[in-house]
Amino acid sequence: MQENFTMVAKTLFGFEDLLEKELLQLGAQNIKKGVRSVSFVGDKGFMYKSNLALRTAIKILKPIKTFRVNNEQDLYNKIYAMDWSAYLKPTGSLAIDATIHSDLFKHSLFIAQKVKDAIVDKFRDTDGQRPNVDLKFPDLKINVRIDRKECTISLDSSGDSLHKRGYKLATNIAPINEVLAAGLIMLSGWDGQSDFMDPMCGSGTMLIEAAMIACNIPPNLMRKEFAFERWHDWDVDLFEKIEESLLNKTRDFHHTITGYDKAPSAVTKAKENVKNAQLEDFITIKHEDFFKTQKGGENKLHMVFNPPYGERLNIDMQEFYKNIGDTLKQNYANTDAWFITSNLDALKYVGLRPSRKIQLYNAKLESRLVKYEIYAGSKKAKHME
Repeated sequence: MQENFTMVAKTLFGFEDLLEKELLQLGAQNIKKGVRSVSFVGDKGFMYKSNLALRTAIKILKPIKTFRVNNEQDLYNKIYAMDWSAYLKPTGSLAIDATIHSDLFKHSLFIAQKVKDAIVDKFRDTDGQRPNVDLKFPDLKINVRIDRKECTISLDSSGDSLHKRGYKLATNIAPINEVLAAGLIMLSGWDGQSDFMDPMCGSGTMLIEAAMIACNIPPNLMRKEFAFERWHDWDVDLFEKIEESLLNKTRDFHHTITGYDKAPSAVTKAKENVKNAQLEDFITIKHEDFFKTQKGGENKLHMVFNPPYGERLNIDMQEFYKNIGDTLKQNYANTDAWFITSNLDALKYVGLRPSRKIQLYNAKLESRLVKYEIYAGSKKAKHME
């Protein structure tokens, strides 16, 4: 039997409920929601599974020590006192990442340096050798978090952020983060039971995430590496078993997923990424200007997109958002249209009343995910049925 331990999954603001639900469905124990994070309990196999299968997690951390700190020297002494040989060889390499929420400590880089000094000094004193720093491919990635006077030392089991799925070869300007895209689609209630469209698909991220959700494909199958693969206790047989069990849970999809973009370069990039994700059977991408299109057929359409905003492109916001509203109203009956925007003023030009608004952040920009329900016929008639 493997030992259970506490882990922390980091996420984006506003995605905590989604991540909690994902962890529950995966089988995590003792789930506790925080801000931009959810803690849970599982074993080593579950750590592998959560890195492979969670769509809204950015990192999976394994806390190994928590203590109070009063100053830099106190931090150094307590790090030095830990048994680092359990995690790292003296000939190995390490990288340290620090986040600080404290009046006592101001500079995260200085704290990371202090922790590194304590670890390498300990190895030098006990083994006569010291590990090197390797910021790109370390054998051990350590996360230090200081909240007021409480310091938590964690091992980073993921390495690179989990939004780096591995399928994206080509991007256009300001591509949407894969975790953000997956979270938006999940918040929109997409369940793979209708047709899906991204009418401004850019490099295709939203389409690929939608297809993986519809088919229940683990999002991180294509990653080149996770940090835990360099740990002392790496178990490749267990990892492959977990991978296989997740692949056995994929499902069929019987609807369409379509992307439009008016830039030929975006269409080319999107097609490359879809091919790389091995999802060409499910996704069709066309070179179209959304404002000149109309919905094909009577079927219900689920639309999620990330329209351009002032930070990215020089466009007339008033006209652009008015065109979104007009196109939806005139040409897309029986559609649930969701989009995210950080241009909160521009929403009034859409000319439709949103049925939902969810506050989120796109990078550091405060944003809204809005939903517009476009009925077939009039709304009044719909309610009288």
